[in-house]
Amino acid sequence: MKFLIGDIGNTSTKICILNKKFQILRSYNFETIKMYRNNLLKNIIKKKTNKNINPVFLFSSVVPKVFANIKNSLKSTKFKLLEIKNLKINKIIKINIKNKKNLGSDRIANAIGAKKLKNCLVIDFGTATTFDVIKNGIYMGGVIAPGVNLSIKNLSQETALLPKINLKSHQKSYGKNTIEALNAGFVWGYEGLINNIIDKIISRSKIKYKILLTGGYANFFKKMIKKKVVIDQHITIKGIANAYKELV
Repeated sequence: MKFLIGDIGNTSTKICILNKKFQILRSYNFETIKMYRNNLLKNIIKKKTNKNINPVFLFSSVVPKVFANIKNSLKSTKFKLLEIKNLKINKIIKINIKNKKNLGSDRIANAIGAKKLKNCLVIDFGTATTFDVIKNGIYMGGVIAPGVNLSIKNLSQETALLPKINLKSHQKSYGKNTIEALNAGFVWGYEGLINNIIDKIISRSKIKYKILLTGGYANFFKKMIKKKVVIDQHITIKGIANAYKELV
């Protein structure tokens, strides 16, 4: 028996086929906007290498319209699509925040994936840059900051003369031209933002956290973070897989 799970983000969507031990066999990555095409998921299901898939799929999603579109596309099939918030998550992790309904499914999945580390700070470089705090195995809340690519895109769109840039990590001095100045602003700005938020979380908790990085800029900023960090690009999928194993 195989299992199908997925993570629908604002920018990209990841779909994984798991084996009977809930380990990743195959992964498929798409731009989320392309997920409005119903045939993408159906094409994955039809692949010969993906035979014997359990008919219940589990997704985390922060894009309700895409999730609803995929769910509707499966109505005439034997397959059923669940969202992680449909499950009784409190059975596997306690969430200690004021309004649980507003917590993003991806952040719930990250917390489940990191729960075994007991005290963990997960930094996810997605469309937004999120910091999620797991203390004594309990999800305590976090911080949401603008994503790197989103900030670069917005600045370029809202200004007449500033171009969209690709970040370069080698920024030893302030800029001598517009491109260098922009690069310095984003690299140094996010370096300061990340380290400052980490320091504030640690100072308020007075706990030594294991820091996990995931998402597109994890490798880019790894060496700029003052604390010891570990990269895990599958932490969200691991959380969804654990939720499937325990609750579906």
